[in-house]
Amino acid sequence: MSFTADRLLLFGATGDLAQRMLLPSLCALHADELIAPDLKIIATARSEMSDAEFRNFAREALEKYMPADRRGGMADFLNRLSYQALDATTLDGFTDLAKAVGPTERGLAIFLSTAPSLFEPTIKGLHHAGLDGEIVRIGLEKPLGTDLETSCAINDAVASAFSEDRIYRIDHYLGKETVQNLLALRFGNIMFEPLWNAAHIDHVQITVAETVGLESRAEYYDGSGAIRDMVQNHMLQLLALVAMEPPGNFDATAVRDEKVKVLRSLRPVSDGETVTGQYRAGAIGGEAVPGYDDELGKPSNTETYVAIKAHVDNWRWKGVPFYLRTGKRLPQRRTEIVVQFRRVPHSIFEGKGAKMEPNRLVIGIQPEENISLNLMAKVPGLGAEGIRLRSVPLDIAMPDAFVGQHRRIAYERLLLDLIEGDQTLFVRRDEVEAQWEWIDAIRAGWEQSGLTPKTYTSGSWGPSAAIALAERDGVSWNE
Repeated sequence: MSFTADRLLLFGATGDLAQRMLLPSLCALHADELIAPDLKIIATARSEMSDAEFRNFAREALEKYMPADRRGGMADFLNRLSYQALDATTLDGFTDLAKAVGPTERGLAIFLSTAPSLFEPTIKGLHHAGLDGEIVRIGLEKPLGTDLETSCAINDAVASAFSEDRIYRIDHYLGKETVQNLLALRFGNIMFEPLWNAAHIDHVQITVAETVGLESRAEYYDGSGAIRDMVQNHMLQLLALVAMEPPGNFDATAVRDEKVKVLRSLRPVSDGETVTGQYRAGAIGGEAVPGYDDELGKPSNTETYVAIKAHVDNWRWKGVPFYLRTGKRLPQRRTEIVVQFRRVPHSIFEGKGAKMEPNRLVIGIQPEENISLNLMAKVPGLGAEGIRLRSVPLDIAMPDAFVGQHRRIAYERLLLDLIEGDQTLFVRRDEVEAQWEWIDAIRAGWEQSGLTPKTYTSGSWGPSAAIALAERDGVSWNE
């Protein structure tokens, strides 16, 4: 059923995600008049607060995490908010929550930003209170399980009350402008799509590098590791967008159908095609930082770095390796996709002493949103040594290309789509399960072979074995 919700119920409203991302995103949507004036936002969490106390809490979060020039109409936004305390582990408070939500005849959107262990009791409570009807949709924040089995259990619990067309699984990377621009780049420009295949592309690199360590996520991260925290969701979604076939149109079903085909075409990873690492003490930006075991306070075999050589076994990508790497305490915060094209089949300039380099497309996602295409050009001059060529970048910095446009938080797009009912940028159940099947097989291989993480110094680009993973194929990581 298509509807625009006039009520948004926000679980986990006092948590870190709500303070940093959700409340600022909703305030920005309000300031830009992208949500209806009568949209009511009901916040809930375990803490006891009055409406006024929660509004003060929200105001402090907005002042801390939201740029001053985007706080337009903040007072009016705060008046949209109400609060109802709830212990989601029992059914007792859900009837009062339903009263606080009020009538839902025009539609209700629910956002669960809670621990996964609370998903099942929350769903039972929503059903108990009648907050799971046909005019209710629900958004789920990751992590959705720790493997295929636990993911299926969560999805089964949600599916007991909500049909698939009313379930919005969130991967916030899909809300980033440059990730969406990847589709525009591929399918809106005729010069790229005819070349977007194994005949013209040598390899693809996807990097998600972080400078931070554990911060406040020690317990979660040590039970997860880099492959489940980053590869299973964000990086496989980026891979799917790079590798997918052109959908028939830009709607939820067509786009997600093509992504699923890619994920199901991933070849099982062979021995020697993965490298894991764990950071030790070092320096980031000239500041000394501790090692993982020091931060955690105990020894651990959890990987904080993983590099994978992946293959998509279909007609378009046969023989093209996809190199994935992600890690903590690396020298730069950077998320990017590198598409390395093949060399020209014959250089007409070779006899003149010119050296050729293959074209390279770099799509920067964070912290800077940009697109760079390296082309060969003649170096000006009349030198007797012949023709000199050099690789010259054509750069498109997104903030410069669209002057006057605010740099939006990814959750702005996702929250708006949840309210309005567009599933295109959300993850379908069969996508999640295809991702987990591939990741579980990798982890089973690690366990069988007794693979343990290699150490690397904080501030480096990871274990030396990760460099060798690419260089044995004649590939260098883009650094």
